[in-house]
Amino acid sequence: MYHNPVLLKQSVDDLMTNPDGTYVDCTFGGGGHSKEILSRLSDKGKLYSFDQDLDALKNSIDDSRFTLINQNFRFLENSLLAYGVSSVDGILADLGVSSHQFDEADRGFSTRNDAPLDMRMNVMQSLDAKKVINEYEEDNLADILYYYGELREARKLARDIVRHRQIKSINTTEDLKKLFSFLPPHKVNKFYAQLFQAIRIEVNQELDALKELLVQSYNTLKPGGRLVVISYHSLEDRLVKRFLKNGMFEGEPQRDIYGNYEKTFELLKTKAIVPDNDEIEENSRARSAKMRTGIKL
Repeated sequence: MYHNPVLLKQSVDDLMTNPDGTYVDCTFGGGGHSKEILSRLSDKGKLYSFDQDLDALKNSIDDSRFTLINQNFRFLENSLLAYGVSSVDGILADLGVSSHQFDEADRGFSTRNDAPLDMRMNVMQSLDAKKVINEYEEDNLADILYYYGELREARKLARDIVRHRQIKSINTTEDLKKLFSFLPPHKVNKFYAQLFQAIRIEVNQELDALKELLVQSYNTLKPGGRLVVISYHSLEDRLVKRFLKNGMFEGEPQRDIYGNYEKTFELLKTKAIVPDNDEIEENSRARSAKMRTGIKL
């Protein structure tokens, strides 16, 4: 299976309010969420799906109501306008790396396989993990490891990477992992997961892309339209939670004389939805998923 969609029924239940409406799946992947949306659309409905990964295009769906756009979702507004679409009824984004990307060893996303340091979701872009590890300045590298990987010893780790690359280029995932082979066994898996996450986020500019998506989603949704976002780590979830609450990513919103701030979304549910034990047992990658849904005011 290319990708096992997480929170499939729950996300599409939250998303769809009008079978005649126009919807967007920002992360097409294997097409799991898109197929579920199409199964609930009438003949009048439309679905536009996005994916920047060329591999995902092979999963395109033959349906007159469906259009697959080979673009990063950070270009949501302009891409839809190119098809004459200025407003939609709902937008779904299942963030993170697909099962296919993790399982394709030569993509370099997984900590399990030796592979070139790549980690690009869009293989046409020039920036890859090898360039980040071998060419970034030490301070910049440390910031990435600290903020994107939440690694407390980021400065020391960056210093170790720079010292080793001066002797020999770090070209593969195993080259990178060997630098930290001194770690005790009980800490290895979590550390590598944080390390790879930090590099991947930088390579794909994931948090910047998410911010752009959230802002453009608000601009594109009709009043009453729904934004459903499934995230997989705290950095993403904090951005989504904050934006749905007050339309901002940082700082404090301006309040009126009564102490109230103008809201952009109404939360469908106050707490994030998470997969149940049955889904986690069937798909271990669902374990960290959190879903939040906002209704545009």
